[in-house]
Amino acid sequence: MAEVDVAPTFGSELKDGFKPASAWVANGITWLDDIQAFYRERSAIEKEHSAKLSALAKKYFEKKAKKSASLSVGDTPTMTPGSLESASLTTWTTHLTTLEARAEEHEKYGNDLITKVAEPLKFVAGRFEELRKRHVEYADKLEKERDASYSDLRKIKGKYDAACQEVESKRKKADSSFDKAKAQSAFQQQIMDMNNVKNTYLIAINVTNKQKEKYYNEYVPELLDSLQDLSEFRTIKLNGLWTLASQLEATMLQQSSGQVDHLSREITRNQPHLDSMMYIQHNMGGFNEPPDKVFEPSPVWHDDDAMVTNEAAKVYLRNVLNKSKSQLGDLRREVDKKRREVESIKRVKQKIRDGTEKQDEVTVVSQIFALQEDLHQIDRKRLTAEVETSTITSAVGDVTLGAKNHNFKSQTFKIPTNCDLCGERIWGLSAKGFDCRDCGYTCHSKCEMKVPAECPGEQSKEERKKLKQERQEAANALLKPTITADHVASSAELPSLGRSNTMSSLSSGYAASAQRSLSGPMSPTEEAPAPALPPASTRPTSTIASGTIKKNRVVAPPPAQYISELPGSTPTNGSGHAEQQKAKMLYAFDAGGEGELSVPEGRDLVILEPDSGSGWVKVRAGYKEGLVPAAYIEILPSAPAPALAPQHTGASGRPASAYSNSGSSIGGASAVTASGGAKKKGPAVAPRRGAKKLKYVEALYEYTAQSDAEHSMVEGERFVLIKDDPGDGWAEVEKGGVTKSVPASYVQLV
Repeated sequence: MAEVDVAPTFGSELKDGFKPASAWVANGITWLDDIQAFYRERSAIEKEHSAKLSALAKKYFEKKAKKSASLSVGDTPTMTPGSLESASLTTWTTHLTTLEARAEEHEKYGNDLITKVAEPLKFVAGRFEELRKRHVEYADKLEKERDASYSDLRKIKGKYDAACQEVESKRKKADSSFDKAKAQSAFQQQIMDMNNVKNTYLIAINVTNKQKEKYYNEYVPELLDSLQDLSEFRTIKLNGLWTLASQLEATMLQQSSGQVDHLSREITRNQPHLDSMMYIQHNMGGFNEPPDKVFEPSPVWHDDDAMVTNEAAKVYLRNVLNKSKSQLGDLRREVDKKRREVESIKRVKQKIRDGTEKQDEVTVVSQIFALQEDLHQIDRKRLTAEVETSTITSAVGDVTLGAKNHNFKSQTFKIPTNCDLCGERIWGLSAKGFDCRDCGYTCHSKCEMKVPAECPGEQSKEERKKLKQERQEAANALLKPTITADHVASSAELPSLGRSNTMSSLSSGYAASAQRSLSGPMSPTEEAPAPALPPASTRPTSTIASGTIKKNRVVAPPPAQYISELPGSTPTNGSGHAEQQKAKMLYAFDAGGEGELSVPEGRDLVILEPDSGSGWVKVRAGYKEGLVPAAYIEILPSAPAPALAPQHTGASGRPASAYSNSGSSIGGASAVTASGGAKKKGPAVAPRRGAKKLKYVEALYEYTAQSDAEHSMVEGERFVLIKDDPGDGWAEVEKGGVTKSVPASYVQLV
């Protein structure tokens, strides 16, 4: 017969291993408590999950109830929906109902885990522990019986040893006893007792060995097998409870799966157009397109809706029409291109919805939206160009025929440039305007559409210069002030004044710079007749443009023919020398170099050395002598008087001088009258030759002065730098004792 494989047992393999086996079984029974706790916690989680799902469903049921009407038919339907809901809201209701049902399933599953799994585990673990303890008690009993047999055997062995000792003692007594017979008889009797004890000892050994054999080969193995059976029984019960727990979860999942399947079927019924159809049905109503806009005349200017078609208006209309016509073709082609791109992307979107294309639909829709925005902007420009073209053509015809349009390009002017249309300066740190690439016509951005279409075509450099001069003269003629008879009469009443060479070159330069900042660009046609002056000392000043309030000023220093010695200025030592000239400080001056003298405003002075063209005068104030700027003093007139006559420093004896509109004069006069004697700031001071190192600039380009306030330059010409560019694009330089302005970008420091 074939041998049958038998599973090994604790009794056959472990023998005397009860205690370790018992501890192992005890650990397995204790583990049941952990499994029980697991299912209790799982039950709590399921119940908590159920409660949260229920709360979530309830919350969104309430939200849906508040928004049901607006989501179905909008906020202002023409017809109320009653109890009807849109298809999407119906599907949403199915979602929430499914969620509630799943919450109930989780609640039921949590309860079943407690009643059908956790509690049975607790009961079984207690019963198993009781059985294990009975096994331990029985093992202890068997062990005590075995130890008792060993103890009885040791006692019998002790009796046998004592009997043998007694026999030896009797033998010795028999040898030394006087009564040999009695002693021999006692010896023999003791031998018999010893033999009986020996036999008892041998019997006890056999009994003990037999009991030991039974203990190790029968009693303990049977107990170990019973302990093994207890452990395996625990596993059987555990498997049964695990199976039950998995079946409960499977049932819960099957119920949830069925509910989700039902939800999936409901979702497929929600067609995208159903919501739109319901909204349309409940919001249909009459639509009236807003009326077209019409011309509304201004409340302060009576006018009609007819297009203005005079020659000046035709220039503007011709430029607008030319611009619109030039853009229309490109705009139409761009619109067609953008529409084709939009249609192409829309086809890609449809393929994605059909499942034949694997792309992100949101990204594709974003691309469509961006392309449609671009298309909308370009189409608006196309529509604007078409309407502009048709409107102008219907009013004045195609006025662009035969026009010689300028080839304007946007330009940033780095140097001072005048507009050829209005004559005004194109201002700004980075002035922007337009420049014709063919003939060099320059204009403001605001003047572009007013420029007549009279471009002579591509011109050479010399021809451009000539055209530029002609255009500037024509533009300046428009800016020339209208001189009335009253103005001429009032100007004729002013005395004709001359100036000596004591006028500071820096003073004139400062006045011209200030005048330019107040009145704007100056042109040769704007210059008023100037008195005959030494060309090396000053320059003429320009009148302020028409419409500006004129302000008179006292010119400092005054002409030489009005200067006279002050009374009492004749030397008293009788030496017969000429009288010294007196002067008065117009502005306070603080010394800034060696040899200069600090003098407060209004201080009387004695001129020791007049201005020789350097812009500085040597004076004496009290007992101190030094240099002050010539522009900071006023030379007082003098008249014959007694030697001890009181001194008169007033200016009432001077004739009225011609007015000037320079910034320095205006600023000085207003400071005196407005501030009532407050400290005034004097004009810029030319660097005193020898006082400090002069700065020189060299012309980088040729430049022709546009007014008498500017220097003309040739390339490589050098000037003394008086005042660097303050931010308006101009620098003040001195040449031949005359200070004027030049473009700052046309020169460089050397």
